Amino acid sequence: MKTTTGTLDAAQEAVTELREALARAGITLPSLGLDAVTLTADPPRPLVELGRCTVGTARLLAAAVLPEEEGRS
Repeated sequence: MKTTTGTLDAAQEAVTELREALARAGITLPSLGLDAVTLTADPPRPLVELGRCTVGTARLLAAAVLPEEEGRS
């Protein structure tokens, strides 16, 4: 069972890290968390659920992932 606990702890840590990184970029995803369905597998194979967001938040995410290239208009 230690492996399962370690897997779940690592998944939750990843969610926390992502939430904090997004916050530093001024982005909030209210439904960010672990997907409950994937936690019920044996062994659990947790997926991170990003959830829905507004159009404005989607644009902020796009800008954070693909920063404007230098010299591009």
